[in-house]
Amino acid sequence: LFFYKSDDQKVLFFNMAAMTMAFETHHEDMIHDAQLDYYGKYLATASSDCLVKVFHIQGDTHTHLVDLVGHDGPVWQVAWSHPKFGKLLASCSYAKQVFIWKEVAENQWSKCYEDRSFEASVNSVCFAPHEFGCILAVGCADGFVSIYTYQDSGNWEKSRFSAHSGGVNAVSWCPGVQSGAILPNQQAQPSDSEPIKRLASGGCDNQLRIWRLSVLNGWQEEKTMDNSNGHTDWIRDVAWAPSLGLPTNTIATCSEDKTVKIWMEENGLWKITTTLNFDHKVWSVSWSVMGNILAVSRGDNKVSLWKESIDGKFVNLSEIDEQTAKQKNVE
Repeated sequence: LFFYKSDDQKVLFFNMAAMTMAFETHHEDMIHDAQLDYYGKYLATASSDCLVKVFHIQGDTHTHLVDLVGHDGPVWQVAWSHPKFGKLLASCSYAKQVFIWKEVAENQWSKCYEDRSFEASVNSVCFAPHEFGCILAVGCADGFVSIYTYQDSGNWEKSRFSAHSGGVNAVSWCPGVQSGAILPNQQAQPSDSEPIKRLASGGCDNQLRIWRLSVLNGWQEEKTMDNSNGHTDWIRDVAWAPSLGLPTNTIATCSEDKTVKIWMEENGLWKITTTLNFDHKVWSVSWSVMGNILAVSRGDNKVSLWKESIDGKFVNLSEIDEQTAKQKNVE
């Protein structure tokens, strides 16, 4: 598991083996995001200094490889593609830009695509599961979600749809594995058909929305969650949990209302099963690879780990901050 810290220029590691590590990135301003690639060997960081940095991670050591230069404003988020499509990295910024970078040779990166046509800050980037193809979803403060699909011709095809009034803060793809796939009575999807593409988004209207791609009509709204028990302030992040073929879908959202909510879908019905309350605004949520542990990053610069118990309640496994990391490094 990997988490990041945004009030200075350090990044923070924490994994289930209880190894914790913090290291100096030498960014010259706040870090807003940090993401490991599919194999956990490369780390990309995004900062207000307009840079994206790439590091090689091996055990408890790190090596700075390259600075990716080009953004004209703070970089909010980065996202790695599946290695099936090569080493691709997307980044988005306050300066209304989306870039897709590619490693063309060892430690040599080039910008293979850019879009500067946005009219507002671009807040979120997320590559789809590889089962869907090489597709990037982008959330923008203008209220639209943009979808970039890589074509055999080598071009990126763009489509967009209106998602949230006031702006989109986060996007997250549904898993590539169909829910319920491991059940013996589940009707299998035909092998020659494409998997169903679904996308979750959260925005400044305090709402979580689910979108589905229709062959005939493009991206259509599948569900706007009932806000009677939903968030009362901006949704800052959305994370769709890996399904691993289980019969339910699970989404975590976090908000400036100081809560994290767990939404579950079963038999086509969504409901909030858990609300976690905090003393500070919550900026980020992230599921473990197995989908059974949720990491929550808060405004007090702490990260906590939560796991669902047998009775369905989420319990706090641990909490980490930079000071704790330094102590563990010394030990």
